[in-house]
Amino acid sequence: MDRVLRVFLSKFIRRGSIVFTTASGMKFSCGDGTGEPVFARFATTEAQRRVMLNPELALGEAYMDGDFVVENRSIAEVLAILFDQPTALPGWAKPQWWLRYLIRRVGQFNPRGRSQQNVAHHYDLDGRLYSLFLDADKQYSCAYFPTPSASLEDAQLAKKRHIAAKLLVGSGQRVLDIGCGWGGLGLYLAEVGGADVTGITLSTEQLQTARARAAEKHLARSAKFLLQDYRDVAGPFDRIVSVGMFEHVGVDFYDRFFKRCAELLTDDGVMLLHSIGRSTGPDVTSPWITKYIFPGGYIPAMSEVMPAIERAGLLICDMEILRLHYAETLKIWRERFMARRDEAVRLYDERFARMWEFYLAASEMSFRKMNLMNFQLQLTKRQGVVPMTRDYIGQEEARLRARENTSRPQLQMAGG
Repeated sequence: MDRVLRVFLSKFIRRGSIVFTTASGMKFSCGDGTGEPVFARFATTEAQRRVMLNPELALGEAYMDGDFVVENRSIAEVLAILFDQPTALPGWAKPQWWLRYLIRRVGQFNPRGRSQQNVAHHYDLDGRLYSLFLDADKQYSCAYFPTPSASLEDAQLAKKRHIAAKLLVGSGQRVLDIGCGWGGLGLYLAEVGGADVTGITLSTEQLQTARARAAEKHLARSAKFLLQDYRDVAGPFDRIVSVGMFEHVGVDFYDRFFKRCAELLTDDGVMLLHSIGRSTGPDVTSPWITKYIFPGGYIPAMSEVMPAIERAGLLICDMEILRLHYAETLKIWRERFMARRDEAVRLYDERFARMWEFYLAASEMSFRKMNLMNFQLQLTKRQGVVPMTRDYIGQEEARLRARENTSRPQLQMAGG
């Protein structure tokens, strides 16, 4: 089995340098020798066999179980090499990819009940876990780095400001926040933008936190949070925003999502959709991510999103691609998590901590080395709702920044 493993891995790993040690003690090198070598070891022959049979699922499981050990660096360095190969998948794993592709819509079929179960799997974890690595505002989505040296707190504040600017949010406007998380963006739009915000989530943990924060900031009247599915919301709304939720909709529900948004949006309304996307064509979700992190989740290709927008009668007024912003966000999250990893072990256990470490590292390298990005789509129902040029975005950001500085100086520290 050792020789077969060596042949398989050597054919796939053509760049970088990884030195493997098998469970029986055999050592071999893969790659072209560039960069600092990473030393990794298989602790069991069963882990070796499973990685050969199903590498996309089994490598993460082997790391979680302690059967794949990185001896001199971190799993992030291993994944950086694996994700930087000439082909995205080993040749022997392609038949499995095709099978997953053929049945992918089954895994991302998200009616109401299943949507809530999938959300609970990830977002109803102990809230203290997310406090280990997120900013003070618990922004669990791609930050926006106006400068490379910006802190995570400043970058998350800049993200909210950037989104609010594109929404052209104003005093008294009715805003729907689909997938409101722990309430940070909704509270920003209410307090700094002066809007009347309704945030909806399917996570009971997030709902409790968002409501408590609104009460603490005396914003309960202008920032209301509900446990509700987007399909059941009553409108209309002047503005609709959705950040980091669209990845949980599923391809079969794209038409329903955008048609419902069109129904809820006023004729002069503006919608901003912020989502992870693929720069290439349709694909499948990693089986490891589906099983352990985001059941029912799927990252869309732009070619899958645009037709649904067109069929809903919505107009795309602006599109922005954020390329490495999420890679940098995830890097900071991973570093913060590793600095407090012992606390995660105490909250759950060692296997969970390794799972979370693998998740953050794999996500970062997917943005850094592969075809993932974030997109922001500004949508309206008719022409002439937003200015003709993008200059207004910078002007709106300056106006919002001034309001932050005069009415909420603590935003610079907490990010909202």
